[in-house]
Amino acid sequence: MRCVIARFPFELTKSGVLESMKGIKPEPDTGESVTIGRRHYPAKQVGQVITRQDRRDFSAAEVLRAMTQLGFTCRTLPAAAPVHVLSSLQKASAMLGTPVSV
Repeated sequence: MRCVIARFPFELTKSGVLESMKGIKPEPDTGESVTIGRRHYPAKQVGQVITRQDRRDFSAAEVLRAMTQLGFTCRTLPAAAPVHVLSSLQKASAMLGTPVSV
């Protein structure tokens, strides 16, 4: 299957990816990952191995999209909870022990 990663076209197959990743030890999982066999590989590590490009040349999303199309299970980072930022009035009130409602 033709996939574009870092603006370069690649002909990838599921068996080709399995063969490329054979014998590669997974790095510690830091976020987006691809399950290949029984192992979870970081998306950037998979992209580097199959494309032979520097990890800075492509995004994890490009690799995840290609691996999903090939039938691999991919996991993305969970969405971060929104951070509530206090105004200066709210901070001062909290410091005085009298919280101001938002």
